[in-house]
Amino acid sequence: MSKSLISEDTYEADLRLLQIELVKLQRYIIQKGKRLLVIFEGRDAAGKDGSIKSVTENLSPRDTKVVTLAAPSSLEEHEWYFQRYVAQLSSSGETVLFNRSWYNRAGVEKVMGFCTDDQYKLFMATVNDFESLLVRSEIQIIKCYLDISKEEQAKRLKDREKDPLKQWKISPIDQKAQKMWNAYSEAGDEMLKKTSSSDAP
Repeated sequence: MSKSLISEDTYEADLRLLQIELVKLQRYIIQKGKRLLVIFEGRDAAGKDGSIKSVTENLSPRDTKVVTLAAPSSLEEHEWYFQRYVAQLSSSGETVLFNRSWYNRAGVEKVMGFCTDDQYKLFMATVNDFESLLVRSEIQIIKCYLDISKEEQAKRLKDREKDPLKQWKISPIDQKAQKMWNAYSEAGDEMLKKTSSSDAP
């Protein structure tokens, strides 16, 4: 829902109702010992941070974990690709939100040349089986992909440069987001088409 299409009061009222439902969901997850994994993916500046903040704002911090992994270390580069993500998965009664995830391989790593073609192909050939294994291990997966227009992305990236509170969001990759727009579009479309399985749509 976009703030520009509705009034601020309506937005806040609707958001509150949705957050109440999230609190109810979390209570159920805790009481039943369920395990929830929510994956946030999308273009640079599409609103992942803000969306995650809205989702977690009223949840129990003790039972909620937001995972934002840095670039892999030299040691992690030689591990099984999913290994460092497995270490972050939900425990009983826990909700985990990934701010970017293993889908880096299908997006930024592919577009920016941070992985080889063979590594990309191996990822695409195994990610659905990996997620099916998680689901069959009773981890509920919800996948969200946030998109944005090229014009709005340009505006938001420029705003980041001016805002001293958002300096930490600026990266060399951001500077190439606009130049590589079509490549990101193609990679995103391919990812969405090939990784929506019956177990983890």
